[in-house]
Amino acid sequence: MIPAAQHEPGTYTGQSSRWLTPGVAGIGLASLFSDMGHEAATSVLPVLLAAMGAPAFALGIIEGVADGLSSFAKLAGGWMADRPQWRKLIAGGGYLITGLSTFAYGLASSWPLLLVYRSVGWMGRGAKGPSRDALLSDAVAPNQVGRGFGFERAMDTLGAVMGPLLALVIVHYASVPATLRWTLIPGILATLTFFFLVPSGRTQEHHQPLAFFNSLKKLPDRYRRLLTGIFLFGLGDFAHTLLILRAAQVLLPRYGAVRAGMLAVMLYTLHNIIYAAASYPAGALGDRVDKRSLLAFGYATAAAMNIGFIFLPGNLSSLALLFVLAGIAIAIHDAVEKAAAADVLPSEISGTGYGVLAAANGVGDFVSSAVVGVLWSAVNPTAGFIYAAVLTSAGSLVIWRGRR
Repeated sequence: MIPAAQHEPGTYTGQSSRWLTPGVAGIGLASLFSDMGHEAATSVLPVLLAAMGAPAFALGIIEGVADGLSSFAKLAGGWMADRPQWRKLIAGGGYLITGLSTFAYGLASSWPLLLVYRSVGWMGRGAKGPSRDALLSDAVAPNQVGRGFGFERAMDTLGAVMGPLLALVIVHYASVPATLRWTLIPGILATLTFFFLVPSGRTQEHHQPLAFFNSLKKLPDRYRRLLTGIFLFGLGDFAHTLLILRAAQVLLPRYGAVRAGMLAVMLYTLHNIIYAAASYPAGALGDRVDKRSLLAFGYATAAAMNIGFIFLPGNLSSLALLFVLAGIAIAIHDAVEKAAAADVLPSEISGTGYGVLAAANGVGDFVSSAVVGVLWSAVNPTAGFIYAAVLTSAGSLVIWRGRR
């Protein structure tokens, strides 16, 4: 029998009805500052590579290698997060490594060095995720965990919107290297906010951590069924930046290349605003209704968006509707997936569970974006959207059938 958990100030004790605890607030603010910094650096990365004279394929190699290493780091970070005494150090260290790596981009003299810095940063970012998620679920009541994860996603997305905008201002008045030096500030703020506000979470005195593969074997069947649906959906959930390209292509005949491109970016900005605005309400709704049913609805919304790109007329109003649907879909699945996992994961292996979930999403994102990209180029964009619609619909069906 697991002994009663010991709690620190700010950790949920079963006595508070507040969902915005110091732990939730600290993790939300840390996500905002961290995303602000690394999205600012990401937005100027193509310009930096061009200034270095890097080949055209360099950006693809950098992003692909970094994303792959991040997925492995999520698995390892999940296993380490099953040691509650390590969680705060791992998560806080991940925020610090991310901030230092984006600052280091400005020190790179060649694109292979940039690959090294990006990979180190993304490994830190991946490793911290499971520990952060476990600390977040500890910081709020079980019936309010959706609100906690929704708030964290909203703050993260707000940072992702603010980062590129601030980068544009700094580049305009200074330079790309100045922008990269500036990213150290939000990186340090994220680290300090996390360490000062977020408690260490629950501890279990006599808990013996399992070996990695034993932790995987102990994941409950209900979680495995949930993960199957999530992974199936992920295989069709391509990067939404591709929607910018499709919108520009659709609007080109009517508006011309320059205006079509500007309108496409505005539509993607609308997508991000909807994503940020809907994340907390989606998490809060998940605390009131069955999470799997809500998650299945979110996946079905993504499928409807893909179908819409196949059949709806290519005018600005229909595209705006599709970008809104895409923002709602990503808000629901980002806020509710982890909350649904928290409902079925035993506390002693919750870190491993969150790590497997993050790695499955990472692999799904890579495969889906690659397949859709190949179909887009080799056949046509419609073929890519058909593939995505089939897989996202299948994921929705599996999650729906597995609800309570």
